[in-house]
Amino acid sequence: MNSNEKEISYHTTNTYSTLNTLTNKTKHVWLVCHGMGYLSKYFIRYFKELNAEENYIIAPQASSKYYLKSDFKHIGANWLTRENTAVETENIMRYIDAVLEKEHIPKNKTLIVLGYSQGVSIAARYVAKRKLPCHQLVLHSGGIPKELSSVDFNFLNAKVSLVYGKNDAYLNKDRIALEIDKGYKLFGENLRIIPFDGIHEVHVPFIKSLV
Repeated sequence: MNSNEKEISYHTTNTYSTLNTLTNKTKHVWLVCHGMGYLSKYFIRYFKELNAEENYIIAPQASSKYYLKSDFKHIGANWLTRENTAVETENIMRYIDAVLEKEHIPKNKTLIVLGYSQGVSIAARYVAKRKLPCHQLVLHSGGIPKELSSVDFNFLNAKVSLVYGKNDAYLNKDRIALEIDKGYKLFGENLRIIPFDGIHEVHVPFIKSLV
């Protein structure tokens, strides 16, 4: 048997979600990356309590969708796995490039990039690889990619928040200590550590506090 894995490139189509309307009155634009098992159209609801006139939210959609349970009713999505990670990462980077190109975000808006859970890896990689000049970077309840170094963020002049629930089942004390250490190595004095009383969940009060 002679089995070979080959590679091709092709054009594909994906969705993304937005909340509110981008106008002259908009002050803050958010680029928010959901966690594993989410769809962007549901994840974006965590931002509905923000002032609609001043905040415009863009939520990219992971393309790899799957049924969450054996009843085949609810659908979620996944950004990356260990399989072919480098190529898949670049596919995601190009997809977000296309999203931002379509949105035409004015340079006079405050840009906030947020990743939740698995979305932390996407948000951090996109800011690093595309040298995205955001004003805030929020790493919420997820892991910072191992391959990133402080050199990747030398350009960045932003507040960086590492947010996690004290009772997060996916982030024990050792893992949190590792992520905090990694965060300080990457961002230095720009890093804020924000623990909250909660589990592995989006911390809406913190999100509201950012603006």
